[in-house]
Amino acid sequence: MSDRQVLHAFVLYVQNQPGVLNRVASLFRRRAYNIESLTVGHTEKPGVSRMTILANITEGSGQRVVANLYKLVPVLSVEDVTRVSTISRSLTLIKVEAHEESRHRLMEIVRVFRARVVDLGTKSLIVEITGTEEKILALVDVLRPYGILEMARTGQVVMRRGAKSAADAEAAAENETTPEPEASQSV
Repeated sequence: MSDRQVLHAFVLYVQNQPGVLNRVASLFRRRAYNIESLTVGHTEKPGVSRMTILANITEGSGQRVVANLYKLVPVLSVEDVTRVSTISRSLTLIKVEAHEESRHRLMEIVRVFRARVVDLGTKSLIVEITGTEEKILALVDVLRPYGILEMARTGQVVMRRGAKSAADAEAAAENETTPEPEASQSV
């Protein structure tokens, strides 16, 4: 086990009730793990919410975090999808200065990034972009010289690739008799 910090992605299914978010966030706070991104939303099941948490934690601590999350009463299932093939997306709204002389160029940039203008004012426009962190950061870098007035970002939403759902993965993990050792990675 090393003390190197790794960005871990956890997917939790929890009962949709007051105080659940506070309990989950407090678990990370008590262990001094910084949450980089946290999203919560309803699922296809009534009364169940899905949390996606990205947190920098030490390399070997992922299993302990999962075990501690399971101890929280409102948590129904937890999966660390850090080393699983996933799709990850974020949404960002960016308000940019849009003077008459720069408006056409800004519209071209928005098109190139497959983003869209959702509001057009006399001196600004608001761009909506959904995608990977890299794509969003690239657009922000290109728009910065025009003057970013305001920016709002959601946290990342992560979903496992393929037909297997998080609930399927959890059931498979419970049926395993011997845990596989984690592969060591060289730096």
